[in-house]
Amino acid sequence: MPGRFDGLLQQAVMALNAQRPGDAERLAGEVLKADARHVAALKIAGRAMRLQGRAADAIALLEPAARSSHDAELDTELALALRLAGRADDAASRLRRAVKRSPPYPPAFAEFAQLLISLKRFDEAAEALRRGVEAAPMASGLQAQLGFLLLERRHHAEAKAVFGRLLVLYPGFPDALFGLGKTHQELHENEPAAAHLRQYLMARPAHWGAWISLGHCLLALGDSEAGYDCFRTAARGDPAHYTNALSSLVKAPRGRFWLKPSAGADFLLGAKR
Repeated sequence: MPGRFDGLLQQAVMALNAQRPGDAERLAGEVLKADARHVAALKIAGRAMRLQGRAADAIALLEPAARSSHDAELDTELALALRLAGRADDAASRLRRAVKRSPPYPPAFAEFAQLLISLKRFDEAAEALRRGVEAAPMASGLQAQLGFLLLERRHHAEAKAVFGRLLVLYPGFPDALFGLGKTHQELHENEPAAAHLRQYLMARPAHWGAWISLGHCLLALGDSEAGYDCFRTAARGDPAHYTNALSSLVKAPRGRFWLKPSAGADFLLGAKR
């Protein structure tokens, strides 16, 4: 049976999704006028306030409700407002509560890890994500986040395992393909790296950094012309990547070097071959 406020709440969520937080706050406020402890409306209103940069208002609204609630999403929303207000320790304390709630709320683990990363507590962040994956094994975003953190920390074997498991669960999942490709590349395993990056670029052809990574792999494999074409694709796809593509190609072991910058520009940006 539909709830009394379902229509207003659905409109509020649609307003949030359409990046109209002011409208979302107004609609949630209509619900809160009738029921000041309505948890769903509190979460929407708090998020809307936060998205408008009003962290103090969001905290004032959510903190009293969080004291008596055992809602992981509410805890997480309050933690985001606390973090926005510069209260990182309070945010961490709130997220520690959120990740212990049942049923598990995957965004709580993701936000806790991001906060710990911002504090340069990388091992704790990885452990938070591992616990999140254990609590919610089908949460693809958590697994990808863990894999990229492990890759950044150069824990290549574990990163490879995480991305591999993710591909078993979700064949063709783009983040897993990219992560596995980058992991293989860092291990100088250029053939599987190129295979995964190619598959990734079929799904995300506008990721110009991935084209540059694929270009390096192909150069290392001796396929120079295909590698050069990858650098051209990146440079032509987004002018902001031209400098990166040129610098990366010049520095590559089997790259190219030009005495005149104009010659490099012509090579990357000239007529397609």
